[in-house]
Amino acid sequence: MPELNSDPDIHTVSDATLTQLQLALREQQVILDTAGVGIVFVKNRLVIRCNQRLAQMYGFNEVSDIVGNANLTLYPDQSVFDALEDAALPVMTQGLVYKTELQMARQDGQLFWAHLTGQLVNPQDIEEGSIWIVDDISEQKLAQAQLESVLAEQSLILDNAMVGIVFLRDRIVTRCNRSCEIMLGYEPGELDGSSTRAWYLSEQDWTEAAYSCYAPFAAGEAFDGEMLLCKKDGTPAYCWVRAKAIDFNDPSKGSIWIGMDITARKKAEIELLQARTDLEKLVEMRTQELKRTVISLEKKAAEQKESEAHIQRLSHFDALTGLPNRVLLNDRSQHVLNIAWRSNQSVALMFLDLDHFKNINDSLGHRAGDEVLIEWARRLKSAMREQDTVSRLGGDEFVLLLPDTDAFGAAEVADKILQATLLPFLIDQHELTVTPSIGIALYPRDGADLDTLSKCADAAMYRAKEDGRNGYRFFTSAIQTHSDRTLLLGNALHRALERNQLELSYQPQISMLTGKTVGAEALLRWQHPELGNVSPAEFIPIAEGNGLILSIGEWVIRTAVKQLATWIEQGMPPITMAVNLSSVQFRNAQLPELVSNILSDAGLAPNLLELELTESVAMTNPLEAIAIMDDLHKRGVRMSIDDFGTGYSSLSYLKRFQVYKLKIDQSFVHDITDDLDDKAIVGAIISMATSLGLKTIAEGVKTAEQLDFLRARGCTEAQGYYFSPPLTAKVFEKHVRSALPTDTTSV
Repeated sequence: MPELNSDPDIHTVSDATLTQLQLALREQQVILDTAGVGIVFVKNRLVIRCNQRLAQMYGFNEVSDIVGNANLTLYPDQSVFDALEDAALPVMTQGLVYKTELQMARQDGQLFWAHLTGQLVNPQDIEEGSIWIVDDISEQKLAQAQLESVLAEQSLILDNAMVGIVFLRDRIVTRCNRSCEIMLGYEPGELDGSSTRAWYLSEQDWTEAAYSCYAPFAAGEAFDGEMLLCKKDGTPAYCWVRAKAIDFNDPSKGSIWIGMDITARKKAEIELLQARTDLEKLVEMRTQELKRTVISLEKKAAEQKESEAHIQRLSHFDALTGLPNRVLLNDRSQHVLNIAWRSNQSVALMFLDLDHFKNINDSLGHRAGDEVLIEWARRLKSAMREQDTVSRLGGDEFVLLLPDTDAFGAAEVADKILQATLLPFLIDQHELTVTPSIGIALYPRDGADLDTLSKCADAAMYRAKEDGRNGYRFFTSAIQTHSDRTLLLGNALHRALERNQLELSYQPQISMLTGKTVGAEALLRWQHPELGNVSPAEFIPIAEGNGLILSIGEWVIRTAVKQLATWIEQGMPPITMAVNLSSVQFRNAQLPELVSNILSDAGLAPNLLELELTESVAMTNPLEAIAIMDDLHKRGVRMSIDDFGTGYSSLSYLKRFQVYKLKIDQSFVHDITDDLDDKAIVGAIISMATSLGLKTIAEGVKTAEQLDFLRARGCTEAQGYYFSPPLTAKVFEKHVRSALPTDTTSV
């Protein structure tokens, strides 16, 4: 627009005219400044004048930043500019207004949709320029696109739905999908324009349906229920029906009905319910989608944000206990250790594992185990400070991260945790005592990162378990050495069988009555070429932990049974072969069948095999033990309880165990001649066994005085260095063959 003071005739007008002109210019400026749309005056392809709204629309701070620029800069590229000019000029030169929608370009290159309205100042002279009104319609375009997408999705769902959908107006079909036609036995399009009367068996049914359905419609409610309808061929069909008025304030708009033949699909009610619910939501949304588009978008954005937050929580927190998981623990530990490094602070990491937690799952079920874990999480959190982290790695393993905590503070926390175990857990009317074993590692003494500290705390935790459980241990170099040896032995044990490093020794078992050898206990030995003689007390727990105990245990039973069969074939009088069972072996469901197969392969009578089971293993799950013992007993295999008296036995269970013999632990035999308590315990065991019809055998007999005491109390068998140490197979055979028949007084 040209400036007024450039017109030479301005000096010839009257003051009144000038005043009116100036007022008009001010009014025009106010319009430009307050307009909600962009207004620009273009002349010779340059921006001559525009309002602030246009400048903001294109990403400029001030009007002055855009005035004087080529109007080409407002377009994405030259081709768009040329196409608009070619389309607009023929219209505008006719004195008409040109309107279009076009993608424009902001200063930073970002595209946006705009509605353009342009008109020449003088259609007879395009050199005088043009005025354009620009309206940013990006949000409108986005909303329109989303609306079209939603409508398309709904149409696709309705047209392909497995349930019948029909639109009614005055009980006349205005539209239905193919599923509805199939459900009622009609050909495509046959229902269009028809009355719903044909769907009912009688006029009365049709009338009653109207009362049942249209009354809820008038109240703005939906009808939901089963109906007895009639197919085209007259066949009755029970259908589930869901219906609702499109607008309860205006019945003339009709209603939407959703139906499904449930005569033969009663078993699919769950799937049907879900489908019905989904379709109901789609139908209800259809009449409101235009006015609720913006609200729907905001809701979706909120739901997306909530979903992302939920996913974020699942990725960082344990689903069962709500405690931080390994991922969040790693994040927090990095933060805590960085602060500790800068501040020269100590950090404690505690690895906690519940003692005998598997027994809870096995006896009471995993739900009870989960409740114990949840309660444990609660108790641990209550014992911690706000800045501490209590995390669950999985199973019954917990890790505690304690910033700015030294050894003294860690010990206090461990004591608090152990104190919390004194209160029993009430689970399904069962009072459970659940204790932890805790390992503690300290930063920076034991490690500078989470992985190293975790390994150290884990090793210390296992030492706590080895030391009796229900306690805590700090990581030490000795534990590291033990852990390294455990790893070394575990790796070496994998090759021990195939390299023939394992062997059996046999210790004679002597009858108190005859003095003869009546049995042999097979004892496992491991002679490693580099590590030397490795004690079973050291490598058996390792084998139980890494799963090798089953194959090693099978080898022991098979080797011992085969050796006894060989001795008998070579003329040795039959004796009993005693073989120790580990807890893992005993809980193996295939054990009875395996033992029977080994005996069958060797051709050995089952009653010559005696399987020894420790008292603690038998009482861990007595009902399970009874079942396995019963199975072995039925197969003719004898069972004995080893180390009897060292654990806690229930006499009610003991009398139900299918056992042949009780083995008196050597800890009672060692001081039997001097210790009154040991005398009383051994005497009580022998007396009890005798009353139950069980044999007894005392292990660890070293002196004649011990032997005399046992014989006097009625013990039936004995073994120990007084008679013989464990022997190789060849030496054992010579020992038995060289023995002369003697009476008990010469033993």
